[in-house]
Amino acid sequence: MTRFRIPFNKPSFAGDEKRYIADAIERGHISGDGHYTKLCHALLEQALGAHKVLLTTNCTHALEMTGFLLDLQPGDEVIVPSFAFVTTANAYAVRGAKPTFVDVRPDTLNLDEKLVERAITPRTKAIIALHYAGIACEMDALLALGRKHGIEVIEDNAHGLFGRYKQRWLGTLGALGTQSFHETKNFTCGEGGALLVNDARYAERAEIIREKGTNRSRFLRGEVHKYSWVDLGSSYLPTDMLAAFLLAQLEARERIQKRRGEIWRRYARELAGWAKELGATLPVVPEGCDPSWHLFYMLLPRASMREAFLDHLGARGILGVFHYLPLHLSDMGQRYGGRAGDCPVAEDTSSRLVRLPFFNSLTESEQGEVIETVASFHG
Repeated sequence: MTRFRIPFNKPSFAGDEKRYIADAIERGHISGDGHYTKLCHALLEQALGAHKVLLTTNCTHALEMTGFLLDLQPGDEVIVPSFAFVTTANAYAVRGAKPTFVDVRPDTLNLDEKLVERAITPRTKAIIALHYAGIACEMDALLALGRKHGIEVIEDNAHGLFGRYKQRWLGTLGALGTQSFHETKNFTCGEGGALLVNDARYAERAEIIREKGTNRSRFLRGEVHKYSWVDLGSSYLPTDMLAAFLLAQLEARERIQKRRGEIWRRYARELAGWAKELGATLPVVPEGCDPSWHLFYMLLPRASMREAFLDHLGARGILGVFHYLPLHLSDMGQRYGGRAGDCPVAEDTSSRLVRLPFFNSLTESEQGEVIETVASFHG
C-alpha cells in the first residue's frame, strides 16, 4: 500500500480498451501487425500527416531503429541533450556511436540550439531533439544546422504527441521521430512506442529493420513470393492486444488533450503568485509553441529546498517527484568524456526541478488539494 493519496501518475482509461482487447483475441491474431496495429498506424498517419508510422514495443526501440537507419558505426557521434532520459543516448551508444552531450536552454530545458554547432565534428551523424515536457525545441534552427552540415535531425518526441511547433506537429519535422506510449504518457498501452518516418527514403528499410531484418512486410502485402533475411534488424513489433488498448486511447485524443490542457493551465494560473513570491520558476512556452500538456514542473529557487518541498507534499499524501539526472555526469556519461561543469544549466536545473501530479483522471478536487499544499510551502 502506498502512503500517497494523490499519486504522481495513475494510468487512465478512455473507455473502449477492454472491448477492443477482447475483439483482438476473438480475431485470433494477437501477434504484431494485426488489425488494431494497422488501425493505429492509419490513425496516426492521417492525424499527423507522417509518411509512415510503425508501432514499436517502446520508444527506446524506436530510437534504436533510427540508429539502424542512419547506419551508425563505432566512432560516429550523435549530439544529445544532457538533460534527457538515458535511452536518448543509450540507443546510439549500443551501436558504438559516441553521445556528445550538449547543454539545455534555461527557459524550456530543451537542447540549446545556440550551443549545437560548436559540438559538430566530421564524425557527427545526427542531432537528437528531445521536446521536454511536450514544449518544442527551436526546430527551425536545428533543422538549418542539419542541412548546413549534412546531418539528420531526429525528434525524441516521447513527451510531445499532438504538441506543435509553428503549427506543425512535433515528431514530424525531423527525418525521423519517435513516440512513447508508456503508462506515464498522455496516451498509453502500458509499454509501447512508435517510429514516425517523415523522409520517404527510410520507409522501406524501417519496415525491414522492425521485422528482424526480413522483408516479411512486403511478403504479407503480396509484393514478393517469399521473405528472407535481407538486412540487420531486430524484433520491434508490439502485440496486437497492446495496439487495441492504444487505439482506444488515441480515438479519445481530443477529450484527453482537452482535460490535460485544463490541468496544466490551472496549475500555471493558480501557482503563479506563489512562484513569484518564493522565487520559483514555472514552465515557459515560447511563442509559436503549442504544448502537448505532458507534464507540469517547477524549478525551486535552491537545490537545498527540494527535499523539504517533497517532504511537505508527502506529509499530506501527495507524491511529487524530480526528473532526469544529467547524462554527462552519469557513470556511462563520464566514460564518454562527460565532466562536471560541461552542462551547467542541466546540472543546476536537475537539482531544483519538481514535477507535480499530472494524469488524465486527476480530479478538480485532487488538483485543488495539490495547489493548496504547494501554496502553503514557504521554504
